[in-house]
Order: sequence, then structure tokens, then C-alpha cells
Amino acid sequence: MTPDHAALQLWPAAVSANAVETDVLILAFTVLTLLLTVPVFLAITYFALRYREGSQADRQPSGIRSNLIEISWMLIPFLLTLVFFVWGARLFVLSKNPPPDAMTIEAVGRQWMWKFQHPTGQAEINDLHVPIGQPIRLRIISQDVIHALYLPAVRMQVAALPDRYTELWFKADKTGTYHLYCSEYCGTDHSVMEGKITFMNPGDYQDWLTHAGAQQGKVAAGRVLYEAYGCAGCHEPGSAVKAPGLAGLYGSEVRLADGRTVVADDAWLREKILNPNGDRLAGGGKQVMPSFAGRIPADDLGRVIDFIKAYDTAGARAGASGAGESAEATR
Repeated sequence: MTPDHAALQLWPAAVSANAVETDVLILAFTVLTLLLTVPVFLAITYFALRYREGSQADRQPSGIRSNLIEISWMLIPFLLTLVFFVWGARLFVLSKNPPPDAMTIEAVGRQWMWKFQHPTGQAEINDLHVPIGQPIRLRIISQDVIHALYLPAVRMQVAALPDRYTELWFKADKTGTYHLYCSEYCGTDHSVMEGKITFMNPGDYQDWLTHAGAQQGKVAAGRVLYEAYGCAGCHEPGSAVKAPGLAGLYGSEVRLADGRTVVADDAWLREKILNPNGDRLAGGGKQVMPSFAGRIPADDLGRVIDFIKAYDTAGARAGASGAGESAEATR
């Protein structure tokens, strides 16, 4: 660790408006806490010395009592702290609601590294490049144990959980390169599970995407995995196995054998691939799809889902659009 390492700095740099506001909130609440507590401890110290045993002092009750003072010293601090509760709650709600134009980057945590994939397919390990002035939505999952992605420069942190997606979003307004960490103890090499996040001007970011190396688009990569894991042998039109077709599946309503109706979103597709017997489809067909739990890495699973989401336009074989029974048919 070098003397200029971010962990040794008194206060890390802030590169977003949300980070600056978070700092102001913390500092203001610290000042309020000191204003409310320091006088109390000073008074305790003074009275302990002034009226210590053996000192000359009039210890008779004065008879003076004010209900207004009693109420005021309780109500005023309560109202002041309530202001900070509302302020913090507003920041929390904002942090959970990314704007519609946010760019989504997939993130996978595993012992002991971070892997990021950009919408155009470029992948990075322990490094992340993002443009400033653009809302960035990180969709995060863990491939093994619980991790936590911590970005000090934007004052954001979120758990990376196995079998469940979590999210954070930010919009940076300053360029520079800063540290990112895993802030949840995750095993022997937890301390080296770190990397760098680089905030770039939009033009520089586009140039980086162009020269970051020849990468497959995520949908094209998903197509390769879809075939490699044997999905195409059952789900393509004309297959001998009458499995549900995928054309138009994503975002549609799916009827289940128990009478419920669910939406085929990212989470449902993921669960259906890992645990096919969890939500049996309506129609009474026999369920023969094997479980892929423990067989497919989280990043591969994400690419397969990306392909399913774009199935209508992403290289589906001829005739795929005719398999319109996708959500209702069963094996």
C-alpha cells in the first residue's frame, strides 16, 4: 500500500453530485451530533467537579421548574434529527430508482475478482471504464459466496449475492481513476479483491470501446452458449422435443400449472433455467428439462438470458417466429 493509496486518505474523492450530497449529509449530521452531545458532557464534567463531595455548595433544591424547557430540550433535537432522516431517506430512494436512460453494465463477483460486461459486449476483469454525464446501472450477482461491491468515489455499495441480482446506479461528473473494493469478507484472498474504476469523457469512452479488443456482442456470445449447453436441440422450431419456443417469450405472461400467471422477466428466466421444476407450465406436458444449477456459471447464464431476451432479432433460426406457443407449451 503506497502513501497515496485511497485507504490512507482522510476523505476519499467525490465524483458525483450524489457523493457530494452524501458527504454534506454526513458532515452536517456530525456537526449536529457534536452540538447536542458536547455541551452535555461538558456540563457533566463541570457539575462533577463543582459539586463533588466535600466542596462548598448549596445543594438545596431551587424550586425552579419549567415544563417548557423540559419539552424544548427533547422536542428540538428530535425535530432536527428528523430532518436528517428525511434527507437520508430521499437519497436512499433516489439510489434505488435509476433513470430510464441508464446504461446497464453486468457485474459478477467471484473469489477473488470482479468481472464487468458492457452493453456492447466488452468485458473487463477488476477494471471498469464508464463515461461521465451518463447514468450507469450496475446489475450485480455473485458466482459463489456473498461479496459486496464498494465504489468510494461515488459513495455507493451493494451486496453481490448468489442466485439473486442486486443493483446500484450513479452518474459521475468528474474524470479520473479510483479504487473499487469488495467490502464483505469472502475468504482467504478477500483483501486482494479490488480493482480500478475509470471515469471518462464520453468521446474517450467510445474510443476505449472501439479499441478495447475484439469482443463478441453479448447477444452473439449468448447464442454460442445457448447452443453449447444444448438448449437449441430442444427449443428451436422443428425440434423432436416439443419444448416451449423462445420467440416473444421475454416480457410475456406465462401461465403455470398451479393457475398463477407470471411475467417472463430476467429473474424468472434465470430461476427457470436453474430450477426447471420450480414453476411448471400449464398444459400438462411432462417436464424433462434438466437443472442447470451448479452447471452454468453466473456470467454464462447472464449471456444466455441476453440471447433469449433478444431472440426475435438476434439470430434465431428460420421459423423461430412461428413457434408462438412459447410460454404456454410444455415438454
